[in-house]
Amino acid sequence: MQILAKRLKELRESRRVYQKEMAEYLGLSPRGYQDYETNQNDPKLKTLIAIADYYNVSIDYLVGRTDAPDFRAVRTEE
Repeated sequence: MQILAKRLKELRESRRVYQKEMAEYLGLSPRGYQDYETNQNDPKLKTLIAIADYYNVSIDYLVGRTDAPDFRAVRTEE
């Protein structure tokens, strides 16, 4: 999921957060988090949810299913 790695890095840098801070927030080692941003490993669902909550974006945005970061902007079928 190369788009996930790219978006994680972009979101983190735009908020001026260090990888170490994100790792601590998620309960990971710094290397564990770094592996997400370098596309060496994919986060588990629980971690992906925590990341989406932290940045207030949708999981669909993180994984590239939409380009709208705001989960309220994503149109749902009724």
